[in-house]
Amino acid sequence: MSEHTNTTPTDSDEPGVTVRTHTELADALPYLLGFQPDESLVLVAVHGSRGRFGGRVTVGIPTDPADWAVVADAVTDALVTGSTRRHGLPDGIVAFLCREPGPGENGTTVMEYLRPLAQHLRLAAGARDVPVVDALCLSDHRCWSYCCPDPACCPPEGSAQKPPGTSAVAAAAAYAGMTVRGSLRAMQRRLLPPDDGGDPKWATALDTACCNLLPRLVDEREAAEVAEETLTTTADLITRLHRLPRVKDPKAADACDDRAIGTEEAAAVIVGLQDRETRDRAAEWMEGPLAPPALRLWRALARRCTGAYDEYAAAPLALAGWVAWSSGDRTEARVALALALRADSDYLFALLLHHACDEGLAAESIRRVLRRAGKDRGREAVAGGARVAETPDLPERAGGGGSGGMSPSRRRTVPLPSALRRPGSRGGKAVVPRPFGAGDQGAGTVRPGGAGRPALPVRQRGGRPGTGPGGPRAPYGAGPGRGPSGQLPLRSSRHGRRASGGRGPKGRG
Repeated sequence: MSEHTNTTPTDSDEPGVTVRTHTELADALPYLLGFQPDESLVLVAVHGSRGRFGGRVTVGIPTDPADWAVVADAVTDALVTGSTRRHGLPDGIVAFLCREPGPGENGTTVMEYLRPLAQHLRLAAGARDVPVVDALCLSDHRCWSYCCPDPACCPPEGSAQKPPGTSAVAAAAAYAGMTVRGSLRAMQRRLLPPDDGGDPKWATALDTACCNLLPRLVDEREAAEVAEETLTTTADLITRLHRLPRVKDPKAADACDDRAIGTEEAAAVIVGLQDRETRDRAAEWMEGPLAPPALRLWRALARRCTGAYDEYAAAPLALAGWVAWSSGDRTEARVALALALRADSDYLFALLLHHACDEGLAAESIRRVLRRAGKDRGREAVAGGARVAETPDLPERAGGGGSGGMSPSRRRTVPLPSALRRPGSRGGKAVVPRPFGAGDQGAGTVRPGGAGRPALPVRQRGGRPGTGPGGPRAPYGAGPGRGPSGQLPLRSSRHGRRASGGRGPKGRG
């Protein structure tokens, strides 16, 4: 097999790790992705005479072999197109087919079962003038090559992989500070509902929250109140999670977070986040001490979107992806955003973030936009309050009873849970026209001291009894910045802006 160097796809003199055997190439895969793939098809582009690794694409292996040809063509086209746009046409492709044996299977049977998929990949790459320089099957801690006919190099029983962390690639990755996050399935489990559907009270609470909040969300006057209630509850939950003792084990940490979040308040936030503007303001908790507890909250809320409310998970999943990306974890960001698109393939906020993350954009560019939008919203809120104080008898702009005060291009849309839609419909919305000027913070929603940004509460250090599920909520926070001694402010003057997930020509934001 040819040698490959695990560096960026350029011909620079940067140091790298050279892999010379199939087992070394298989050992390098988790460090290329940041996690251990399972039940996955991975394509990696190679560039230059030294075969430097470039772009990569990861998808699940379809369970129906009839879909393999279509999937192979689609993922190959995505890799070649993206790599050509960034670094030029790849000089080759390395394919990894990862699947563990099922009942009654072993690694050899899995390898033979996936051989047609490897052939579809080679044909799809050849049609684009890019050769598949190697195609490996990884199963049962062994690897096989579909491209090497030499039994001395690639024995029929496969080559045993080294134990994790013992290869030269692992040593070089550890020296460079790279880590592997575990399996893809383990990462997804932190973002998906339990296999048994979770606590039945979750679905019941979502039913109740929908009955109470959906009529208010589609009413322009009450939608602003729902937004404030949602953001206040969210701030309380973020503060509560911040105060929990740190738990290292991910599974135990998630269980601890679930216990700390009340059923009714979680359902209210999930339904409230279905409003695009509320979700955009919630995206402002993205950096500094706010980011870790916010990410934990979005994970916990996504895990509660079960049954008929599976599409409602798109909002917390997209927020989890954004916070992970803003915190520098592109691996979890891609996983969360992909799951958001699985929940709702037309969710524009997740589509835009997923595209930006894959294109290598810097999260700071989006953070600047969000901060600026938050400052603008704060100035508008203060100015609106001043205008109302000067003209207390100002009539409503949308009054008159006719349609002249309504803008057909500005409509508030709220998705309905699948159980409430007509059979055969998908993504149904309850729609109400929006009056001109509605949606901005007016006189009725101006909040002194914290206008224009989601305010986080401030509690006395050490907290109070009863702040867990069902307990009293923390007092509403004061202004931004450091609080007096003995208080724990979780607000930052940088946390005010709107996300780049506005409504597009199709789909919901």
